[in-house]
Amino acid sequence: MLIHPWDAGLSADEWVAFVRAQGFGHLIAAGRGRDVPVVVPTQFALVSPHEVVLHLARPNPIWAALDENPAVVLSVAGDWAYIPAAWKAINDEDPRMGVPTTYYAAVQLIADAAVVDDQDEKAAILRIQLGITEPGSGAADPAEHGRVLNGIRGLRLAVREVRAKFKYGGNVDDAHRTAVAEKLEHRDGPGDAAAIEHLRRRTPR
Repeated sequence: MLIHPWDAGLSADEWVAFVRAQGFGHLIAAGRGRDVPVVVPTQFALVSPHEVVLHLARPNPIWAALDENPAVVLSVAGDWAYIPAAWKAINDEDPRMGVPTTYYAAVQLIADAAVVDDQDEKAAILRIQLGITEPGSGAADPAEHGRVLNGIRGLRLAVREVRAKFKYGGNVDDAHRTAVAEKLEHRDGPGDAAAIEHLRRRTPR
């Protein structure tokens, strides 16, 4: 993806917090010699900035692609909000000449995938995921599901590169970002609250 200098420079803490808060993304496996890659929407758990774990159904088409090439991309995007043209104009600027855009956060984790078929290791991955998605729910331990575990395979992704982009007005000054933040607060649409949080971190009050 295109990452302008003003949308980059993120700390690990920032992109890690975003990826963990999303918890859902698209796992992309290019394989070898394919017309298009295999793209799988999936829940996942970011164990650390260097490791992701997840599980998928055994019939998933991604396994053949991983046999061909274990390199994958986990793409996570969210916290987006459309910014109308007129919002980009302040003071005596002509609102008709504002440039519309979309604020969003996107992180792409480039990783090497290791398939997990051992029953105990698959159960361990499921415990990690349940600990995030259903903490304290009282759900049965994954190992108790017995043969059901045969229907899934686990994945451990060793992250070797991170591409992160937080597009929240980094190319304009504080006054323009403040004006947009105020309009987002007034609109209060889907995604606006999350966008405001990212915007405020980049704009002194």
